[in-house]
Amino acid sequence: MLGFNEEQIAWFGMTFGVAAFMLYMAFIILQLARESKAGRFGTFVLFLALGVGLIGFVAKGIIKFFIAGAE
Repeated sequence: MLGFNEEQIAWFGMTFGVAAFMLYMAFIILQLARESKAGRFGTFVLFLALGVGLIGFVAKGIIKFFIAGAE
């Protein structure tokens, strides 16, 4: 497909695709906070509670990078 092999397409999807999805999830959390009129503390709690999974996913990638080294 356009001169790319399967490995390159998978790498692109797992880096840029997942990053775009994570930014979209942050946008959804922000919209939820705005629509519910949560205020500053409520917005913080929403990002803390709903963003823990996103933070864990990023942390897993960073930990894997440092343990396995750059390949």
